Amino acid sequence: MRLPDLEAWAIFASVVEHRSFSGAADAIGLSKATVSKAIARLEASLGQSLFHRTSRRLALTEAGRPLADHARRILAEAIAAEEAARDGASAPAGRIRVAAPMSFGVTSVSPLLAEFLHAHPGVEIDLHLSDARVDIVAEGFDIALRIADLPDSSLRARRLCGIQVHVCASPAYLAAHGTPRHPAELGDHRLLGYSNIPGPWHFRRADGAEVAVRPAGPLTANTGDALIPALLCGLGIASLPGFIVGPHIASGALSPILIDWTPPPVGLHLLTPPSPLRPARVEALIAFLAEHLRDPCATVARSDDVPR
Repeated sequence: MRLPDLEAWAIFASVVEHRSFSGAADAIGLSKATVSKAIARLEASLGQSLFHRTSRRLALTEAGRPLADHARRILAEAIAAEEAARDGASAPAGRIRVAAPMSFGVTSVSPLLAEFLHAHPGVEIDLHLSDARVDIVAEGFDIALRIADLPDSSLRARRLCGIQVHVCASPAYLAAHGTPRHPAELGDHRLLGYSNIPGPWHFRRADGAEVAVRPAGPLTANTGDALIPALLCGLGIASLPGFIVGPHIASGALSPILIDWTPPPVGLHLLTPPSPLRPARVEALIAFLAEHLRDPCATVARSDDVPR
């Protein structure tokens, strides 16, 4: 049996990541000629070109695009296997790339990462906050936290908890416009849209009745925190997760409504690349996050207790 050219596959993954032969060569400590020869060797073995090359641009071919994902997995699994062997005899150390939604990352994830880093001084974390859905394999993330109902995928996903959603408004808005007693009455109100949870607002009552309402109003944002000023100054009603509105409800600045009608909880999931091989530092952070994110809203209250 002819063994695969694993070195060429790893070099191919590096060229894709750095978008140039010279960038890959610098990153992995090889000459540009060695990188070029490895790609040529792999292309000859596969019988197809992997890149379109011009003097100014390097782009994957149609054949190269799906093979790039295979190359990333080959390289990631090899690195993980070597690191797992080394990490067994030492404390967790090295870099972890983490992706999380913007508001949730600020309020609930960043305090936990500070606590984790205090306990593991050999670890470095690169935290990427965005409400846009990231491709964790293509972008090289070790862990992604995602608040959504997940479609089927090749990623390894673990549901950590449900996140309660609250429909709320300021007392001033409710005094001026009235308090809805049934979700159907929301059509007469100004609704602030949270596009990170798209589509209609769904409600269910204890007796099994269900209602869906499509929000329409003066403001829609893809980050829930951006709706808070409009809520507080009485511009409308919003449906937002507890980690965003919980403190404002607790202070009385916002009032929950339709409490007999429950929006479905949104799941908080922890995603990792498909490979079961993970470095000890990543396993340690996964276990830490799974333990401490059972109640995400409690993390906000704990943030002042992070060791300095």
